[in-house]
Amino acid sequence: MTGLGDIGFLSFAAAALAHLFLAFVLLTSWRGRLQGALLVAAVCLTALWAALAAALQAGLPSAWVPAEGLLELASRGLWLAFLLRLLSPRGGLLRGRVRHLAAAALVTGLVQAALVAAPWLGQPGLGRLEVLDLRLLGFLVLAVTGLVAVEQLYRNTAPERRWGIKFLCLGVGGLFAYDFFLYADALLFRRIDPHLWDARGLVDALAAPLLAVAAARNPQWSLDVFVSRRMVLHGVALTGAGLYLLAMAAAGSYIRYWGGSWGRVFQVAFLVGAALLLLALLGSGSLRARLRVFLDKHFFSYRYDYREEWLRLTRTLAGDGGGRSLPERAVAALADVVECAAGALWLRDGEEGFVPRAWLNLAPVEGAVEPEDGPLAAFLARRGWVVDLRDLAARPRRYGGLAVPRWLEAVPGAWLVVPLFHREALLGFVVLARPRAPRELNWEDYDLLRTAGRQVASHLAQEQASEALAQARQMEAFGRLSAFVMHDLKNVAAQLRLVVSNAERHLGNPAFVEDAMRTVGHAAEKMERLLAQLRAGREAARETPVRLDLEAVLARVAERARSRRPVPEVEVRDGGLQVLAAAERLTDVLGHLVQNAQEATPPDGRVMLRLRREGEQAVIEVEDTGCGMDEAFVRERLFKPFDSTKGREGMGIGAFEARSFVQAAGGRLEVRSRPGEGTLFRIRLPLAGTSARRAMQGG
Repeated sequence: MTGLGDIGFLSFAAAALAHLFLAFVLLTSWRGRLQGALLVAAVCLTALWAALAAALQAGLPSAWVPAEGLLELASRGLWLAFLLRLLSPRGGLLRGRVRHLAAAALVTGLVQAALVAAPWLGQPGLGRLEVLDLRLLGFLVLAVTGLVAVEQLYRNTAPERRWGIKFLCLGVGGLFAYDFFLYADALLFRRIDPHLWDARGLVDALAAPLLAVAAARNPQWSLDVFVSRRMVLHGVALTGAGLYLLAMAAAGSYIRYWGGSWGRVFQVAFLVGAALLLLALLGSGSLRARLRVFLDKHFFSYRYDYREEWLRLTRTLAGDGGGRSLPERAVAALADVVECAAGALWLRDGEEGFVPRAWLNLAPVEGAVEPEDGPLAAFLARRGWVVDLRDLAARPRRYGGLAVPRWLEAVPGAWLVVPLFHREALLGFVVLARPRAPRELNWEDYDLLRTAGRQVASHLAQEQASEALAQARQMEAFGRLSAFVMHDLKNVAAQLRLVVSNAERHLGNPAFVEDAMRTVGHAAEKMERLLAQLRAGREAARETPVRLDLEAVLARVAERARSRRPVPEVEVRDGGLQVLAAAERLTDVLGHLVQNAQEATPPDGRVMLRLRREGEQAVIEVEDTGCGMDEAFVRERLFKPFDSTKGREGMGIGAFEARSFVQAAGGRLEVRSRPGEGTLFRIRLPLAGTSARRAMQGG
């Protein structure tokens, strides 16, 4: 008598549990169609037969052997019926070879059932043959019939649809193939090999996951089986880790056995090294990405679990607790879709075109600006495609001969360009670097990236709208402040006017003179306080643009700044440059930049004012050797109004006003700064002749 620790019992118990779990999943997913009913019945009977076989291995009386044989026959018969149903025409009856195959299986099954259920089972009779031989022959014929049905199913399925029934053929074909091997060996030696019989349960258990994948790939069976990709990934990873540990344990035992007196030392060192290697592999993002790509490609009808992808995208955009800004989270959200670790974001910024707003695990590229009418931006706005740069290099005609911008070639490992559309307008684009695991993109990848890009664009547009609304409210508050200031100035003017009007009558009165001086002093203090608040951010009156000599403007700005240290140095490389601009506003803008440079630079440092010509533009540079600014401050705060690092001494309007003035004059303001190395402001303005020609062309 065998026991619960017998390998045969464990083998059939594993088969019973595997098919019982599969039956539970199928029953909860069945929607009433015949194919699904046959599949559920076949799995249930297989689980019941395996459970009875395990019980017999554990010591159940031999009187239950005929019942075990009938259950085996019924389960294999239902698998064959399921295959025949798939082979039959849709909604029709069995025809041709399928009809003959079904008739042969039915006759064989009936005869086999009679033999198995006969009370004289196993007794000699029927002339020279024994009942046992006929029984083995019957199971052998049934196995051959099943293999023929599997072969016919695979052969008669269109090549493009074989992907859906591949795992079904492997699972059911494996069952019938092992039955053929088992009963052919038994018929040859007139007995069933106990080792082959004990292994049969494990073979049936291995077929269960293949059948589950096949059911998930064929929703037309009305079996909406959901197999979690995360569970499959973790299950495969744990199974692989378990097999790896078993192999390493066996290798360690071998080393200990053959290592002599040093065997124990070598065994411990080997096992520790194997464990460290396993931890390194499990923590490898590249290995996980390759495994996920393999599973998505070979085990699922769709590459993505769209529910999980959308939830992950939403969580990333909403904030992952890592302290990253929304532009950085936008890059991360799209990078996660295709298992990338790096990327960058470009957003439209007025007349400057598309400028970089975030770099994720990439070194920033200087001058990486795509004009709004540039070839890449125009292609993305017109086609809305996700551009695969490798595909573009291999098939440029497919992209209409699109030329890759030089700045994009300088982005390390650039792979994909994903457009961001908001209300059918190109808001920006994301450049993704090469993924952790090599992968070929298909329609699913492109569709998901385009859809995710629209979701990302809506979040970015919402943030821009929120910032614009906040600035408008701040401007409104600034207007109210100005009203209070005007009211205070009116009171001060009234006080001074009263002093002047009384001075003619009481000028000889010492008390009046003393009171008048106190009034004047108080008024002066109040005006100085108001001027200190407004000096950095006052809005100059609108002036008519005139032709200005920039060399004279720079000289005037330097003269006004000589009272502060360090004294600015003026360097004019090209003289006689003229532009059309408001004289006082241009002087104030340059004076503000020079003052900021002086305040950020120690007295022994340098502040330079340079003027030169580049093509049809005049270039003015204000450079200092001061403390400098980091990239995040320049990108996110420098040109944001009412955001100042000077505390109460500043209102944060100067840089914003400077850029607004330069853009209004048809120019561009550029900034280059690094902490500890100083700052360079570069103003590009069209020369007076160029401005006039542009105005005439515009009219």
